[in-house]
Amino acid sequence: MAAPRRPSGGGLRRAPQDGRLEEINKEFLCDPKFSNEKDLEEKLAMFKEKYMEFDLNNQGEIDLMSVKRMMEKLGAPKTHLELKKMISEVTGGVSDTISYQDFVNVMLGKRSAVLKLVMMFEGKANESNPKPSGPPPERDIASLP
Repeated sequence: MAAPRRPSGGGLRRAPQDGRLEEINKEFLCDPKFSNEKDLEEKLAMFKEKYMEFDLNNQGEIDLMSVKRMMEKLGAPKTHLELKKMISEVTGGVSDTISYQDFVNVMLGKRSAVLKLVMMFEGKANESNPKPSGPPPERDIASLP
């Protein structure tokens, strides 16, 4: 009998962070600025899940390497300068890391930040380009570009 698989990411280590992010979500739910945002609770839950996925050190901030990993995973790798510019745009130039509040503000805000656009289209790209299953088809020299 195989041993049960443990979830990756350290479930016990994530619990305090989950609680902190949930508190921030409650602040957004009570904020009158976002009162007419459609499906706010569902959006915040999705944002929290995405944020925790890319907060590699569980410190409540997404650093340069985390943004790099996120962009590579989304199929849009960026140079370090491009990544620094994205972080600067999200934080207003005051930090080298993206806090959860900054992240949610960008995702809910009216500004069209690069990060917001990439995250919005992530789901659409995944739907329209399903990954093929099974081994790749055989190719010969003539079929190569």
